[in-house]
Amino acid sequence: MKIRAMFWFAAIAATAHPLGNFSVNHYSRLTPSARGIEIQYVIDLAEIPTFELLRDWGIDRSSPELENHAAAQAREWARSLSLRIDGRAVPLSVGKVAVTVSDGAGNLPILRIGARIHAAAAPGSVEYEDRNFEGRAGWKEIVISAGEGAQIESASHGDRDLSHALAEYPPDPALAPPQDLRATFRWSRTAVKTTQTVVKPIAQPASPPAPPTPPVVAQGAAGAVVKNDYLSRLLKGETLSGSAIALGLLIAFALGAAHALTPGHGKTVVAAYLVGSRGTMKHAAFLGAVVTLTHTIAVFALGLATLFLFRFVVPEKITQILGVISGLSIVAIGAWMLYRRIRAKNHHHHHHDHGHHHHHDHGHQHGPVHHHHDHERPHSHSHVPQGDISWASLLTLAISGGLVPCESALILLLGAIALGRAGLGLILVLAFSLGLASVLIALGVVVLYAKHLLPDNVKAGAGSWGRWVPVGSAAVVLGVGLLLTAVSAGFVPASWAL
Repeated sequence: MKIRAMFWFAAIAATAHPLGNFSVNHYSRLTPSARGIEIQYVIDLAEIPTFELLRDWGIDRSSPELENHAAAQAREWARSLSLRIDGRAVPLSVGKVAVTVSDGAGNLPILRIGARIHAAAAPGSVEYEDRNFEGRAGWKEIVISAGEGAQIESASHGDRDLSHALAEYPPDPALAPPQDLRATFRWSRTAVKTTQTVVKPIAQPASPPAPPTPPVVAQGAAGAVVKNDYLSRLLKGETLSGSAIALGLLIAFALGAAHALTPGHGKTVVAAYLVGSRGTMKHAAFLGAVVTLTHTIAVFALGLATLFLFRFVVPEKITQILGVISGLSIVAIGAWMLYRRIRAKNHHHHHHDHGHHHHHDHGHQHGPVHHHHDHERPHSHSHVPQGDISWASLLTLAISGGLVPCESALILLLGAIALGRAGLGLILVLAFSLGLASVLIALGVVVLYAKHLLPDNVKAGAGSWGRWVPVGSAAVVLGVGLLLTAVSAGFVPASWAL
């Protein structure tokens, strides 16, 4: 089969994927006409799924076999499309196929494959389903429009094309990406050329709910590696100078720091943990060091899985699982902190009552060791002892903060490996991780410094609200852990992450 560009495919430009570097984006335009039903089918693969597909084919982006592999892939995808007329399956035949390769982030390619698919279908009730890449995050759009000699009587989708066949994704961040992989409509033939007329919408066929979509960070967000940025040009450059590498490390560090400011990196957890604990600068530094180490190891592990296990595992699924593990770890820390601090508060409250009875019974005694009447000195004990720092919980918290590898770091690593510069990719990822950890360290330092500015009675746990600070901070850690777990599992939007 000869592959050539088609008028509807030639205009597709290298635009950013709205759901990130892991996304697989679908587009189906169903057009009934006097000749049957035409399906314009497009799959737009972001950097990482493109990387996986090319490795599966055993070629690179410049291979002369690219078009043949794309044609075979289009036929394979067509076998996973279902078209039924009045309950009867209709065979699909693949016609023209077009493939384009463009530059993505980190010099990794972006692959788009589009096909014209024909079904010799008679008028009636149509059920369509796209079963390709089930469970993968992405833009999933279906458009239904009438062709010459056909009339749409009712349809589950309209003829509005939001992405122009995945050529131009809407820039509005408030627009929720469509997640449509199933459609139904009823059509009939007409004797004259008409435009689409929608009489009434009909319900989608009953189907099991789609699995939760793992959250991803959209390209262009803070700390994201994007197409043709400095790091991409650095990796692609023929010669590398010391100053260029130094600047690249500085930029990678800044990207990591900026990325840490985006939702979902445990900043709230760190602050809440240190607010209610006897933390020191040593603890903040330890936290940052472990986060850096864990994040770097996680990126390399995911990179190796993408390189060698792509036939068996989906990288974004690994990220989703790691996110759930991270969230559950924070839940465990928060629950244990809350239990210990409520118990300590209740125990100390009982001891405090007993101490007051002892004081009143011996009010006639005097001596320099009795500080309850020494108003010039602080109490010899606090009303509620603040939570002690546990190295085990601090280690768990740090590992949880660095466990989920970010897309940009993975893109840096894979792009460097693809260009034969794995060593440079290693140090860039390390610099990125150091930038990420620096934000957490800085946050810990700010929290600890702010605590020293509080009045002595608050620091000691006195006052109407000071006594509840350790308990409240533990509750915040628990709540944030539950929220991060729900986000990672896909139960709530990623924008809810703190």
